Amino acid sequence: MTNTIRAEVITIGDEILFGQITDTNTAWLGTELTNIGVRVVRKTSVGDQADAILQSLHEAHERADIIIITGGLGPTKDDITKKILCTYFGVGMVRNETALALVTGFFEKRGRAMTDLNRSQADLPANAVYMQNDWGTAPGMWFEYAKADEPKRVYVSLPGVPFEMKHLMTNRILPRLTQHFETPIIKHKMIRTVGIGESFLAERIEAWEDGLPAHIKLAYLPSFGGVKLRLTATGDDNTLLDRELAEQVDKVMPLITKSVYGFDGDELETVIGQLLRDKGVGGKPLTLGVAESCTGGYVSAQITKVPGASAYFWGSVVSYSNSVKEKVLGVKPETLQQFGAVSEETIREMAEGVRTALGTDVGIATSGIAGPDGGTPDKPVGTIWIACATSQRTTTRLLKLGQYRDQNIQLTTNYLLNMLREELLNEL
Repeated sequence: MTNTIRAEVITIGDEILFGQITDTNTAWLGTELTNIGVRVVRKTSVGDQADAILQSLHEAHERADIIIITGGLGPTKDDITKKILCTYFGVGMVRNETALALVTGFFEKRGRAMTDLNRSQADLPANAVYMQNDWGTAPGMWFEYAKADEPKRVYVSLPGVPFEMKHLMTNRILPRLTQHFETPIIKHKMIRTVGIGESFLAERIEAWEDGLPAHIKLAYLPSFGGVKLRLTATGDDNTLLDRELAEQVDKVMPLITKSVYGFDGDELETVIGQLLRDKGVGGKPLTLGVAESCTGGYVSAQITKVPGASAYFWGSVVSYSNSVKEKVLGVKPETLQQFGAVSEETIREMAEGVRTALGTDVGIATSGIAGPDGGTPDKPVGTIWIACATSQRTTTRLLKLGQYRDQNIQLTTNYLLNMLREELLNEL
């Protein structure tokens, strides 16, 4: 098998460590490097301190064949990456005429005056191979560097601005890396589950997991309301790896079929949209209406994330007040008085009421105490009812969740969408 090529990503900037911006670059880089057979062994974030950056570079050199650096390439004094790279490689700074022409054209095209600081964007470490940035003035740079008699490492320095970094990586760096290194093939297969905890899932598939071949690894990726099972296979034969991954999926599926809603890039709301289309009659999808109380529109927002959702999603009623539940959804006043808004009786009438009010094939509903306030001894925070009404029956479920509002809203949405998925599969 081809030797594993290892990469480390170093993101530079105090703003990342201070939490002032979210680092999305490393996640994207990890995916793209994996796609060309490069294994990311570490991701490091470091502030705008010269000593810390130098230490990170020295440490990465010992671990990785490829070191990718993002950030710190602007023209201001706090952008020190190029100077640090000069120190690290023991070289001086030189002006790159190609880069200067690009920076000059960038400002001329926009009718803006160029300062000496802007011109300094064309100053690069002497050993850098210039990688043209088509969408900005910060340069991309490629270095090959070895200590003593060891094989050379590849260093890549990229802008921190995500769209500039991605463009440079896609069009300049990834093609060059695939030519420079002979990499193994790394293939992923994702099995997406919902409504089952990580530990329960692990117990159920333990024997299958223990029997996986050495070159296929399993990872558990838990999230709100579900767990993704990621199978990663490494080898030299793309077709063989695809077949082996498919065989492993076939082996595990009988153990977890009821909990699996999709694979790879499938999202729960996308799967539901397809089911509504598939279960329709005469080329027309089944239609859906939503009644929300404690989720405040979040369920509807998830459903309408899917392009083309208007074909089956007819609308929603966010019924925070009891008067809206009564006047719009048709919940009986005596139901609310006797059982309260957070009750099986009320949620049943909400789901059936929105189905009637909007004239849809299916109605789903939420009502509960999302928190952090509003709980009682009988109905503490996290007490939530969900329901799904079809022409055949109405299904209800009581959720007993935690104290955190955002988590309760997200979990309720996932549980409700999964209830809808199960009803579409079983009843329609």
